[in-house]
Amino acid sequence: MRCYIGIGSNLGDRQKNMDIAIQRLRETDAIEVNKVSLIYETEPAGGPEQPRYLNGVLEIETDLAAIELLSVLQDIENQLGRERIVKNGPRTIDLDILTYGDHEINEPGLKVPHPRMTEREFVQRPLRELIKDKPRTSRGVYSEQGRGSQVRGKG
Repeated sequence: MRCYIGIGSNLGDRQKNMDIAIQRLRETDAIEVNKVSLIYETEPAGGPEQPRYLNGVLEIETDLAAIELLSVLQDIENQLGRERIVKNGPRTIDLDILTYGDHEINEPGLKVPHPRMTEREFVQRPLRELIKDKPRTSRGVYSEQGRGSQVRGKG
């Protein structure tokens, strides 16, 4: 399953945090990291006053179910010291499932496509970089089988 993962950090050595997270994904069975976007420095989106972020997007292939992939991402966040103290607060690392193939998932704790991805330039810019050669639909990020992801918002 082709998936796009948002990655970001605004605490500590931001680039090192992201490099370690990407390496941990590469070391995970059932996950293949295909592409890594350029990394962009961005302002925080909401939350308390906090440092600027480094953000990017990864293209991966996985045999994991979406909930299993989420568990792997959260384990890596925890290993890198991610604390969930305040909503949209600063973090050592942030890993979000943006898309999971063409699937729509609406379960407690897991919404795919990511519900705010179309509103955030720090997601859209690196995502466009990775999908520029893939066919897109008016409602989706990309289409592998002509259906596209059901992304809400502008598009």
